[in-house]
Amino acid sequence: MTEISPVELKTLTTLRTGAAPARMFEATFRDELVATLRQLWDEREPWLVLGGGSNLFVGDEPFDGAVVRVRTSGIERMPSPRPGFVRLKVEAGHDWDALVAYAVGEGLAGIEAMAGIPGTVGAAPVQNIGAYGQEIVQTLVEVELIDEATGEVSTVPAAELGLGFRTSVLKHHYGQAPARQAVILTVTLELADVGRTERTIEGQQLRTALGLAEGDAVAVAWIRDHVLATRRLKGMVLDDGDPDTYSAGSFFQNAIVSASFARTLPDACPRWPVAPDLDPVLVIPLAAFDGYVPPPSAVASDVKVSAAWLIEHSGLRKGFKLPRSRAALSSKHALALTNRGNATAGEVAELARFIQGRVQSEFGLILQPEPVLVGVEL
Repeated sequence: MTEISPVELKTLTTLRTGAAPARMFEATFRDELVATLRQLWDEREPWLVLGGGSNLFVGDEPFDGAVVRVRTSGIERMPSPRPGFVRLKVEAGHDWDALVAYAVGEGLAGIEAMAGIPGTVGAAPVQNIGAYGQEIVQTLVEVELIDEATGEVSTVPAAELGLGFRTSVLKHHYGQAPARQAVILTVTLELADVGRTERTIEGQQLRTALGLAEGDAVAVAWIRDHVLATRRLKGMVLDDGDPDTYSAGSFFQNAIVSASFARTLPDACPRWPVAPDLDPVLVIPLAAFDGYVPPPSAVASDVKVSAAWLIEHSGLRKGFKLPRSRAALSSKHALALTNRGNATAGEVAELARFIQGRVQSEFGLILQPEPVLVGVEL
């Protein structure tokens, strides 16, 4: 257990807000991380785990507790029970984009479209990260985690994590505690061993983003390179020389709405169907079974709509900022709130609330923040 001198969280978060906490610890090995968390939980001290700091919006007041920096790293390649697949067991503090680069270099497919996403591997399942049609739920096998309630370490299958659109049972949703208070120690993914051969791309969203026709074949390395180039054009790859990257990525979630509500939005608003459960489990008590099984009822698909489009078409263009504020929408991407230079968390929150109000008044929809908020209210 290594306690270090606290530093301002604005130096450790990509949105660059946050004062120094009361205490700070650093864990470079798995067992060290376990021991640190168990001690803090035994002492009942407020705690916050910090990986890459890319999905945090931290307030201006000092965090009255302990921040634990997860600096573990390492990749273990393992066989898969599925022919043509490989499993990677990765330490929680490992850099996510470094993992993507490793996988692509090994000819492993399944996460290449998520290249350039900042942060650590351990944070990836917490909000089920995704980009261009790929999500970690598609390749995640299991996680090893430690529960606060018991201090016990266990291996949890992906199916038990409640993975949904940018959510899981581990995520701190705005105004709510997570359903399971735990910290991920390792993540195991199962990736297709495709080598360097060119393949056709199944996902329409990824093909559209990369300008590919339905039958076009490309290698995983080509996909990663072009995803990184696309993200750079949007200011979504960290660059100390580009203030547009001083952000928490997409600040608001693309909204999931009913099909009927989606029809109230302008036709030009980009939208994507969210597939319903086509095979729900039907339980009929044996004593009540008369030989008839009712047909499945039709379920209307929910719809995901573009938050960036809603923001821009509520009259807030890229680069918008409030008077005298040092926080602004990115000049490249309307979904990113950026720190243009020593902006306080209060300034960023003021801009976020203004955006929420404009979108709600124009379209009747309240955008929800995607980052974890610590000591901040919207």
